[in-house]
Amino acid sequence: MSGFAFDAPTVIRTKRDGGRLSDAAIDWIIGSYTDGKVADAQMAALLMAIVWRGMDRGEIARWTEAMLTSGELLDLTDLRSGGKPLATVDKHSTGGVGDKTTLALVPIVAACGGAVPKASGRGLGHTGGTLDKLESIAGFTTDLPNQRVREQLCDIGAAIFGAGQLATADKKLYALRDITATVESLPLIASSVMSKKLAEGVDGLVLDVKVGAGALMESEAQCRELAHTMVELGAAHGVPTHALLTDMNCPLGATVGNALEVAESMEVLAGGGPPDLVELTLRLAEEMLALAGIDGLDPAQTLRDGTAMDRFRQLVAAQGGDLSVPLPVAAHSERVISYRSGTMGTIDAMAVGLTAWRLGAGRSRPGEQIQAGAGVRIHRRPGEPVAAGEPLFTLYTDTPERFGAAMAELEGAWSVEDTPPQARPLIIDRIA
Repeated sequence: MSGFAFDAPTVIRTKRDGGRLSDAAIDWIIGSYTDGKVADAQMAALLMAIVWRGMDRGEIARWTEAMLTSGELLDLTDLRSGGKPLATVDKHSTGGVGDKTTLALVPIVAACGGAVPKASGRGLGHTGGTLDKLESIAGFTTDLPNQRVREQLCDIGAAIFGAGQLATADKKLYALRDITATVESLPLIASSVMSKKLAEGVDGLVLDVKVGAGALMESEAQCRELAHTMVELGAAHGVPTHALLTDMNCPLGATVGNALEVAESMEVLAGGGPPDLVELTLRLAEEMLALAGIDGLDPAQTLRDGTAMDRFRQLVAAQGGDLSVPLPVAAHSERVISYRSGTMGTIDAMAVGLTAWRLGAGRSRPGEQIQAGAGVRIHRRPGEPVAAGEPLFTLYTDTPERFGAAMAELEGAWSVEDTPPQARPLIIDRIA
C-alpha cells in the first residue's frame, strides 16, 4: 500500500488480512468517508476488520489524529470569567449501564469554579447516551454552535452538547458502529473518545473506563490497556489525562433509561441518590478539580448547599430546557416479582442494558426515535434483603409488545440468594 492512490477495497483487504494501515491510507479512508466518497457498507467492512485484527499504537494514534483534524477545533485558551482565566476540564466514560454521572458531575465541577465543555454522544449499543438523556427534558437542545459553548462556559461554567463540527468523522463512525456490532474494539473506542475530547481544547481530561459485564470491553486487562492508550494519546497532545477503572458488572444506580436517569441524577443533586452513583460522581469531581488546579474545595458541599443543583438549573435553562414540565413517563409498565425471600444477588449489567434497549431506550438503526420514558427501575440492589412477592424490577415502555423480548433478556440476569454476594470495589484503580 505505497504511494498515494488508494481505494476502499484495498484498504479493507489490507486490514482483513492482518496488515498494517499506513498513515497515508488512514488519512485517505477517514477523509474520503467524511466526504461521502467511501460508502457506509465499505466503512462497516473495514470497522469489522479492525474489530477482528486490531491496530497497533501507531495506527491508533494516526486514526485518532485523522478524526481529530476532520472537523473544527475549539480554542478555549482565551476564556475568562470575572477577569480570571478559566480552567477547562472534561470527563468521559467509555460507556456503561445506568452511568448517568455526567448529569450531576458537570454542575458540581462548575459550582466549584471549573469550566466543563462536555461534548457528549448518543446511546451506543447497550449503553445509554448523555444527549438522549438530556433531550428527555422538555425543550432541551444539545445542538450548540461553538460561540454559544464559549459564552456558556464564561457565564455558568458548563455546556453539554453534541460534538457537531468537532471530529466530524467520528460522528459518522459512531452511528455506524452502533448498528454494525463494531462497538467493542479498543482502537475504535480509544480513537473515538480521544478525537472528540482533544478537539474540545480542554486543559485536562478524566476518563472513566468501565470494567465488567456491562462495559464495552469486559476484561480488566483489556480495559487497562484501553486506559493506558487513551492517557498516552492525551499526553501526546499536551492534555494531562487521568483514568479511573470502575466496576460495571452491576448497573450504576437504580435506573436505566433516559428520563429515568435524569430524575435519578436530580436526586443526587438534591443531596440524595444511590450511594454508588454519589461515590463515583464525587470521586470523578475530585479528579477533575485536581487537573483544573482548583484546591481546597469539597465537591460534596455543592450537593449539601444546593449550589450544584442551582448550576444544573442554569445549564438546563441556558439550553432551552424547562424543568417545570414533568419528565416523560412510559405508558405501560410490568414488574418482575421475587419468587422467594432472601438477599438480592448479583445483577448482570449487560442484560439490564439490553433489556432497556429492547424496551425502546436505544436504537437499532441510525436516527431511530428512542422512547424517552422507556427503561428499567431496579428496586433491590445486590446485598439488600428481599421478601417473597415484592417487586425487584419495573420495566417501562410505550409499546407493550416489547415486554416479551425484554423479559426474556432479563431472565437469568439476577438471583435471590441465602447469603449476600461478595462486594466488589466500585473504583478498581487509577491510571495517570
